Amino acid sequence: MSATFKTPTGIDPRGPRFGAAITSVLLLITVFLALDAATYAAAYGLLVVITALFAIGATLGNSRHPYGLIFKKFVRPKLAAPKELEDPRPPKFAQLIGLIVAGAGLLLGAFAVPFGLAVAAAAAFVAAFLNAAFDYCLGCQIYVGLQRVGLIKKH
Repeated sequence: MSATFKTPTGIDPRGPRFGAAITSVLLLITVFLALDAATYAAAYGLLVVITALFAIGATLGNSRHPYGLIFKKFVRPKLAAPKELEDPRPPKFAQLIGLIVAGAGLLLGAFAVPFGLAVAAAAAFVAAFLNAAFDYCLGCQIYVGLQRVGLIKKH
């Protein structure tokens, strides 16, 4: 008997973009706060929150992420139906990549690596901004690339 894999239900692709827009703003604030010693602790605290949000997205997926819930309740009802639904796995993987990058920033910050927190937050900002502004998800592209080379199974 062979195992049957059920493809996950699709998600509105505008939801992750909505979350990426909020994340972009928070990460940009984090970068600027991290550049000044007087506000460094606030930057670290904000990155802790952002990292926790990435952890939620990486484990529960975008549809159960706080931004996804806000999108579903307040934004989605005001929009026309999406032209197509998106596989939730690549955006969930992108959240994992964000978790890794933000987590690295926390570690670098904890060990007082000069500009470590700012650089990690800036890298995460670039990825989030590309998704929000241009609908280009770097984490999703990594997911697809890993599928192509066989490290992630296609379902």
